Amino acid sequence: MNASSSSQGTVPRVGLVPLGRPTFDTALAAEMTAQARASLLRSGALSLAGPPELVMDLPGARSAAQALAVGAPDAAAPDLLVIFQASFADSTMAVELARTVHAPVLLWAVPEERTGGRLRLNSFCGINLGGHGLRRAGFHYDYLYAAPGDPRAVEKVLALARAGRAARLLRGARIGRFGVNPDGFEPCTFDGEALTALTGVQIVQRRLDEVFGPAQAAAETGTGPVLAALAERVDGLDDLDQAALRKSLGAYVTLRRLAEEEDFAGLAVRCWPEFFTELGAAACGAMSMLSDGMVPCSCEADVNGTVTQLMLQWLSGEQAFGTDMVGFDVDRDEAVLWHCGLAPLSMADPGFRPRGTIHSNRKLPLLMEFPLKPGRVTIARLSESAGRGEYRLIAGRGEMLRAPMSFSGTSGVLRFDRPAAEVLDTIMAEGLDHHISLTYGDHLEALLALARMLDLPVLRLA
Repeated sequence: MNASSSSQGTVPRVGLVPLGRPTFDTALAAEMTAQARASLLRSGALSLAGPPELVMDLPGARSAAQALAVGAPDAAAPDLLVIFQASFADSTMAVELARTVHAPVLLWAVPEERTGGRLRLNSFCGINLGGHGLRRAGFHYDYLYAAPGDPRAVEKVLALARAGRAARLLRGARIGRFGVNPDGFEPCTFDGEALTALTGVQIVQRRLDEVFGPAQAAAETGTGPVLAALAERVDGLDDLDQAALRKSLGAYVTLRRLAEEEDFAGLAVRCWPEFFTELGAAACGAMSMLSDGMVPCSCEADVNGTVTQLMLQWLSGEQAFGTDMVGFDVDRDEAVLWHCGLAPLSMADPGFRPRGTIHSNRKLPLLMEFPLKPGRVTIARLSESAGRGEYRLIAGRGEMLRAPMSFSGTSGVLRFDRPAAEVLDTIMAEGLDHHISLTYGDHLEALLALARMLDLPVLRLA
């Protein structure tokens, strides 16, 4: 499997190179470096590479850069290059590192105590000079001005590293698109050339009949273990049409196999009407189970939705879910999110046992029915609402509230970090997509960093 699929469970890799100059206080600079390395390692959320000792000349920088770049472009290359300005240095080493390592760059300077005497480090002037050199050379960078033990510094490094990892995994990731979007569902169209140029994602078109025949065969012979495992997590399966249920599980078995064989990091599936009319089952349950297993799926062949879910999944390390916003209560400052029944089971409210059910319109299984669990969420959408091929990222966050099911299927009640009335106005004024994706946890900083790495404009929804 490629880097996109084989590296999902790994932590981001950070390359840290401390720069200094012999004319400054090298002992203090070495102490700052050791503290920075220790604070990052204590997080336990990343792996750290790079020389522990100060690099103080261009040959040393070149050697450190080559050592970090040995694994490029695979998973051994760093997801983030931290140029730690332990003391002053000119820009030549920073530019050399950026040119060779080919990773997002963070310049880190440490504040210096005002002693009334010698300027011992001159660290900030170092990143000032380095930033100027990088910008003139055409490189983008982030910066950090904080003490090496500052928890906020560690948080920023982690956010940028996760963003760099997500950007790396997107490059070359394959998405299987089964069928095409239904007529009139314009948000589910996509510009393949623009999308690949932006993210590196490759879209592989497949026919729906590649699913239906094998799914029918699996329904007859190969769904017993899947059904037994599902019954441990989901009630009501015995109450469903068993033949149709097995077909839905057969679709899961088939799509999972195709994802493994074709190295698809995610799927975009035309879930209606053919799943009902030709297979005789709903795709929703199959897609829920795949997303729960970290192969995110979007309904209505929504490729941009699947890419968004991959972004959120790789930033958070958690499952992602594509849903509709179906209602607002501006007086209660709430929005209702809903989809037929394809949310990952891991998102179920722990106080509610998920149930297997039928599609409310088509009356066929399998759908998952439960309210979404409470907690902080990050929401996003890779959107072409600004114009064909003109991508931007819709981003925000909020609190999923504990609430009973709003409608059959999977639903949640969300309080945005912005008044619901303003969110509603923005959606309608901007003509935004009807699909939005979410993952649990506050990952907005990492999401915005990823947007910067992709040169992707951002519209803050909340």
